[in-house]
Amino acid sequence: MDLIGSCRAFVSVSETGSFTAGAAVAGIPQPVASRRIAALEKHLGERLFDRSTRRARLTPFGRDMLPSAKRLVHLADALEHDAKRAKLRPLRLAVPDTCTTRDLAELDAEARALDIFLEFRPAPPGERAELVRVHEVRAALTAVPGKEAVWTVPLGLASEAEPEADVIHLETLRTGRSRGPRRRVWIQPEDDVPHIRDRVIRIRDSVGLQPAQVAVADSLTAAAASVFHSADFLLCSAEQARELGLAWRPLGGIRLERGFDVVAGLGEDAQYLRTRLRAGIARCLGTTDTGEAG
Repeated sequence: MDLIGSCRAFVSVSETGSFTAGAAVAGIPQPVASRRIAALEKHLGERLFDRSTRRARLTPFGRDMLPSAKRLVHLADALEHDAKRAKLRPLRLAVPDTCTTRDLAELDAEARALDIFLEFRPAPPGERAELVRVHEVRAALTAVPGKEAVWTVPLGLASEAEPEADVIHLETLRTGRSRGPRRRVWIQPEDDVPHIRDRVIRIRDSVGLQPAQVAVADSLTAAAASVFHSADFLLCSAEQARELGLAWRPLGGIRLERGFDVVAGLGEDAQYLRTRLRAGIARCLGTTDTGEAG
């Protein structure tokens, strides 16, 4: 028996004094209202209405049951209302600072079409997983090595001047092999993670560059500012270079890439982001490589 539906019919009929009018208020046909009330009477073991008159008049038992039935209907309505509000609760997502407003807006629009409402929290890579742990966000796009990643973003070097070579080898930046001031490679905060930063430093040392020729900037803005009007390079993705108006080339002899995965308080949130919003997230991260659907 549909206890809530039966109580709703019972309350509507009692308030209108008519099975026909009560059924209309409840949004159901009159025969359905009659069957539900009859089922409720059978369940409770007593008559709720005196059917000897044309008007639907409550029996003494019906009057005693009416307050409880109203409370049950009210609680059911409140439950449905709360469920609708919960569906609209934003899924707060920690994202890299490198995601553009346009790409995040497009991702949000795609999510809304799937009845998911996103709210973004830009943060550096070292903080995003922590935001999930302390429940400030429901999920985060975290930095991981490429072999563990759902999304990967190839990295190269970008400069203000168009490089002559199709690829750039770090050893060409050695003192004595390049004219003019000592050229540096700037690492932005998004790439200040061990699986990227430490590899660049190991290569720096192995090819004989000076320690100061690889530097970590406090922000992407600071890193880009150091590259503008200089001969320095920015370690970045091809998409970032395009946005900054820089000339980009891949690195020779090494493959560097950002790797991203999802960490979430609920497994279903992580799976949803990895699958239904996979392509939109790839665009935000600056890659068209979405990998294999999980």
